[in-house]
This record gives sequence, structure tokens and C-alpha cells, in this order.
Amino acid sequence: MVATGMTAAPQKLVVQVVDDAPDTLGFLVDALEAAGYGVLVARSGEAALQGLEWVIPDAILLDALMPGLDGFETCRRIKALPERAHVPVIFMTALSETAHIVAGFEAGGVDYVVKPVKIDEVLARLGTHVRNARVSRLAREAVDLGGLGVLLLDHQDRLAWRSPRVAEWLQRFSARPAEQWPAWLAPQLAPLRAAGGGSALLATTGGEELRLQWIGASGMAEAMALLQVRPQAASRLREAELTPREVEVLSWLAKGKTNRDIGDILGLSPRTVNKHLEHAYAKLGVETRASAAALMTREGALPDN
Repeated sequence: MVATGMTAAPQKLVVQVVDDAPDTLGFLVDALEAAGYGVLVARSGEAALQGLEWVIPDAILLDALMPGLDGFETCRRIKALPERAHVPVIFMTALSETAHIVAGFEAGGVDYVVKPVKIDEVLARLGTHVRNARVSRLAREAVDLGGLGVLLLDHQDRLAWRSPRVAEWLQRFSARPAEQWPAWLAPQLAPLRAAGGGSALLATTGGEELRLQWIGASGMAEAMALLQVRPQAASRLREAELTPREVEVLSWLAKGKTNRDIGDILGLSPRTVNKHLEHAYAKLGVETRASAAALMTREGALPDN
């Protein structure tokens, strides 16, 4: 019988250890269990992925070099799973060259320990990443409850995480399968990241428009962007929040001028003109010079220069 007023024991943190070497597995399992963690064991990348279908661990210790599916590819596949992508992956390997360390981070790992592992170091790093992941998860759950359209992006503008509302809106406005969303968003994200802010029109449907707003860095080499659905603007130019210089450049483009011509007129280099155009295209939700020129003409935005 449980005494009245007693609180439930805190839930044990779970770590998945993925390694094909029995000696390493035994050593790590004993040390982690002694530190109070629950441990799941997998001897291959394939087994690790199968295990993730049933249990979501709080962290993963992953050997980089294994027969079959190596650790780098295993990590990439984990990060491609929307419900598992938030789990921090710490690589373990005897490879200590910079290229291998970079490969681990590019695959989606958050940290890297060199074999033979020092258990005190592993426990310290593990504790830090588990705490950070839990705080991040709680924040994301709050976002979900609030119904906000939030995107978390890695340093290559790949989707590290998206709120459920984002998936709903991207499906409705793009009519593309989920695996094509990153390629669709990338051309709009790049100029916003470069500019350090701003927003861009992504698509319109049913009298509504989907806009992308750049928020900025959120830590751990990730950045945040916000999706918003609003009634379709009567004037895309007015809603695009173009800078005065972007309007000038677009107006000359609509009159048939080349980048070099525009640069000569406005005292800018062709490269600077091109940057202004890239930012303007992203804000207007167009991809070509012809589309931008047609929009300027249609909305009567051609002052007498």
C-alpha cells in the first residue's frame, strides 16, 4: 500500500547506447546504471533505429564506426524522424581528426567523445545535453499548445524541428510531400538569414497567405523562423515591407534595366544590386525577374525616375 501524500518517484532518464564492441557496451552500461540512468542497448545502427520505434530515449551515445549502417548515417536517419529528431546524439569514436568531428556535427550530433571514453567526461557531457534537451522539449510543447507555427533550422537551413501547426500549413499551402518542404523553403530562408530579419510571402490559397518571418539564432547552432497565416493582402508590395532601396532597384528592373544599368544609375555595384533583388524576391514571394517586374507593373509601383 502506498502511504497517503507520498509523491511518485521521479522518472528515470533513459540513454540508448549504440556500439558493436561488447567490451565498450559492458563498461558503459555498468557505469550509466550506477549513475542512475536506464540503459537501452543496440549493437548496430539498424537495431538502434528499430528500438527508436518503441522507445524515445533522453539521449543517445552512438559509435561512429560500425559495420553496416555507420554512426553518421544512423544519426542522419534519427534526425529525419520528426518525433525523434530532438534527442541529443553524442558520438563515441577513436577517430579524432577534425574532419571526423565535423562529420559528426553535420550528421546532427551535439557532442563528440574520443575512445577510450572517460566515464566522468561522458557523464558530465550527457547530463548537460539531457538537461538542455528537456528544457527545449518543454518549450516546444508550450509552442504546440499555443498553436504557433515555429520552425527550428540547423546551420544548413534544414528542418531540425517543426511545430504541428507548421506541418498543417505547409501541407495546405504547398501541396507538396513533407520530404520536399526543405527544398521549397530554402530559397526563401537564405536571403532572410543573410539579412538577419524580415519576412517573405510563401504562398496564397483560398484568400489567405502564408508568410515566413525570420526570428534569429536560438542556440546550439540552430535558428528560428515563424510561419503566419493571414488574410491575403490587397497589395503584396505594401505588405512585403520593402526597403526604399529595394523599391528603387525593383522599379528600374521593371523598366527593363540590367543589374549593371541599375548599379550605374543608383551608384551601386552589380553585386549589391543583386543582393537587393534577392531580398526583394524573398519578401515578395517571387523567383524570377519577370515575376517581380510583372508585380511592380500590375500594382502601379513605377515612379517617374
